[in-house]
Amino acid sequence: MFIKQGFKGQHNWTNYLGGGLIIFFFFFMAQSLVGAFIQFKAMNAKNPISLAEGTFTEVINASGLPSNLVIFFMLLSFVVGFGGIYIVIKYAHNRNLKSLITTRKKMDWKRFFFSFGLMAVLIIISTVFAYYNNPEDFEIQFQLLPFLILLLISLLLIPIQVAFEEILFRGYLLQGFGVIFKNNWVPWILTSVFFGLMHGSNPEVAELGKTLLIYYIGTGLFLGILTLMDDGIELALGFHTANNLIQILLITSDYSIFQSASILKEITKPDNAWQEIVFPLLVIYPLFILIFSKVYQWKNWKEKLFGKIKTPLKTIENHHEL
Repeated sequence: MFIKQGFKGQHNWTNYLGGGLIIFFFFFMAQSLVGAFIQFKAMNAKNPISLAEGTFTEVINASGLPSNLVIFFMLLSFVVGFGGIYIVIKYAHNRNLKSLITTRKKMDWKRFFFSFGLMAVLIIISTVFAYYNNPEDFEIQFQLLPFLILLLISLLLIPIQVAFEEILFRGYLLQGFGVIFKNNWVPWILTSVFFGLMHGSNPEVAELGKTLLIYYIGTGLFLGILTLMDDGIELALGFHTANNLIQILLITSDYSIFQSASILKEITKPDNAWQEIVFPLLVIYPLFILIFSKVYQWKNWKEKLFGKIKTPLKTIENHHEL
C-alpha cells in the first residue's frame, strides 16, 4: 500500500516531526518574504495601505505591481517549499522522492493526463456554459501579451505549486501519520483537515465565508480517496493541476487569490459559499471517483480507506540487524 512506503528509510516519528517543521519553515519563510515585499510596495504607494487596514487583494492592487509579477513571486514560494521537501526526504529520511508519489516503478503519466484531461474539460465546459447563460456576470479582459506571459509563468510554476501541495499532504504527511497511527483513516482525515485549513487564509474564504473551508476539506478527502485507492498521487496531481492551471488562465475575480490576466473576469459573486460547495462535493467528486474506480478497477475499499497498517517485516528485520 502507498502509506506503507512511509516505513522506508528513517521513519521514526521524530524524523517526520522535524521534517515537517523544516518543510513548513522553507515555505512560510518564502511566503513571508513575498508578502513583505508586496506590503512594502503598497505602503510606499500614492495611497498607502497595510494588511491591517485592508484585504490582501487591496494591498496587492495598491502595490502597483503587475499581476503577472505578483503571481510569479507568489508561486515562487512553492518552489522553495518543494526544495524543502526534497532536502527532507533525501537527508532526513534517506529515501527518494518517488516513494512519496507512487508505489509503481515510476510515475504513471497516463494516469496524470487522464485525470488532468477530465478536469480540464469539465472546467472549460462549465465556464463556457456559465458565460453564455449569464454573460452579464462576466467581462472579457483578454490581452495577448499579458496572457502569454501568464501562460508561460503558469506552465512553469503551477505544476510545481501543485506538486508541493500534493506531495506534502497526500505523500509526506499521509505516510508520516500512517507510520504513527498504524491505520489509513486517521492520516486520511488529518491530512484533509490540514489541507483545508491551509487554504483558510485565501481571499475567497474571507469574501465568501468560513463555510468555504468545508469545500477545501472535502476536496482533501476526495484527493485522499484517489491516493489511497490508487496507491499513488498521480490522479490527484492531474486533477489538482488542471483545476489550478485552467482556472488561472480562464477566469479570475476580485476575490480570487490570483488576480490574473485571464480571459474572463467574474464581476459578481455567489450569494453564499454553499453554491461553491454542494455541487462539487455531492456531484462532481463522486462522479470522478466512479469513473476512476471503473477505469482502474479499484477493489478492497474498506481495507484501503479504513484498514490497519502493520509494520512491514523487512523494516523489523532491518531494525534487528542494526
